[in-house]
Order: sequence, then structure tokens, then C-alpha cells
Amino acid sequence: MNNVGLCTWSLKNDLDEITRTMDAAKLSSLHLEVVAFEPFKAAIEEHGWKVSCAMIGFPQEDYSTMERIRITGGIMPDDCWEENKALVLDAISKTAAMGIAYLSTHAGFIDHNDAEGYSRFRSRILELADAAAAASIMLLMETGQETAADLRDCLEDLNHQALGVNFDPANMILYGKGNPIEAVKVLGPWIKHVHIKDAIASETPGEWGSEVPWGEGDVDCGAFLDALKEVPYSGPVAIEREAGDTRSADIKLAADRLLSV
Repeated sequence: MNNVGLCTWSLKNDLDEITRTMDAAKLSSLHLEVVAFEPFKAAIEEHGWKVSCAMIGFPQEDYSTMERIRITGGIMPDDCWEENKALVLDAISKTAAMGIAYLSTHAGFIDHNDAEGYSRFRSRILELADAAAAASIMLLMETGQETAADLRDCLEDLNHQALGVNFDPANMILYGKGNPIEAVKVLGPWIKHVHIKDAIASETPGEWGSEVPWGEGDVDCGAFLDALKEVPYSGPVAIEREAGDTRSADIKLAADRLLSV
């Protein structure tokens, strides 16, 4: 597999460690957190790295439990909306200025059974998508918080040319939202960027699963890559590792396994 990169926040945006890992794993691209734009500019040019996608998170997000992230995630908290809107609009401007095609985020939980909440989500994401379109980039919503069918229904309803999907197979498992292989088939038309991440499902509904190195969890890695080919998807993939104390080694392991395919 070609065009394999890493997510900079996996290594806490530590440029020295990222440089060593990129070299050791023979990686060529970055999924670059917006806060790392300025410190990484010179290194990107020096090493000839590509930036496959930008990423923005939100300061109020609390991942301590699944219920807490449902309440605090993405653009949904009303008391944070104006601040978060300003953050995304600034990120859109910076992403476009860097010549990056995509900006990804966890937009928040989509609940079609909550008419008022969904209406609020809909108006907010469309406002941000309009700004992305005006800047000639796409805003990518990351998978995980809802089933693939719910996300598909939302995207069909929004019907916006500047909205797409950053597909993370492990998130489907971590959140308990379905089989990532089947989800690829459902979301195929919208997938513009892909994470390489693995996980083991929780035995207790409503509790987090466990993230593990690529190839050691419940994602059927070979079937996942085959599903991407069938969509078809041949774009960039970025290795994400957000758990454990051997992240650099785990990223290299994932790269070795991917590059041998």
C-alpha cells in the first residue's frame, strides 16, 4: 500500500519523535493537527512530507466515559458553539492557506430521534460546510459516534459537496457502532480519508472498547483493506495510535504490515 502516513497527535505533535518515526517506518504523509501547522511548516518542506488532511479537536471534549463525550463532543454543546465555530472557521482558513484539501473533526453525536438536537446539529454543520466550500476544501466527519447507516442518512439529508467522511475502523468498535467492514460499504461514496487503527470491543454496552496495535484487534485488517479497494478507495491512509506506551514502535509495526500488502 502506498501513501501511508501518521496522525501527528499520536506522538503528541513531538516533531523530533515524528521525524524519527517517519524515517524508521518509511512513511510519506501526515494527518496534521491544526495546532501543529506553524511548528511543522519548515520540517514538511525539508523532508518533502505530504499533508493528507488537517484535524481539529475542541477544548471542551471529555473522553473519560462514553456518556461524557456524548454530552461534550464536537459542535453540539450550546455554551461552546460560538467559540468552536470560530475555531473551525480559523482552521478552515489555515487549511486552505496550507494547500490542504481536507479538514477532519469529530463533529458530535448524530441522533435522528432527537428532532431538536438534530436540527441544531444540521444548521451548524451546514454553516461550517458552506465556509469550507468557499475556501475550496472539504470538511470530513469522523466515524464512530453513530452507526454507518445513521451517518449515511445524515450525509444524504445534508447533501453538501463540502462534506465527507474520515473513516476510522477502530472507532466503530470502540463506540460499539457496528462492523467496520460493512460500514465501509455503506459510507463508500463519502470516504475521502482513512485512519489505520485497531481495537477490541467492550463486553459491556455503553463502555469503551480497548485500542490495540494494528492487526491485533477486532478489525479484520485484510477484509478492511479489501473493502476499501471495492468501494473503490485508493487515497491516503494515516496510522493513528492513541493508547499505550510504545506508540512509535506500534506505528512502525502498522506501517510494516501495511506496506507489505
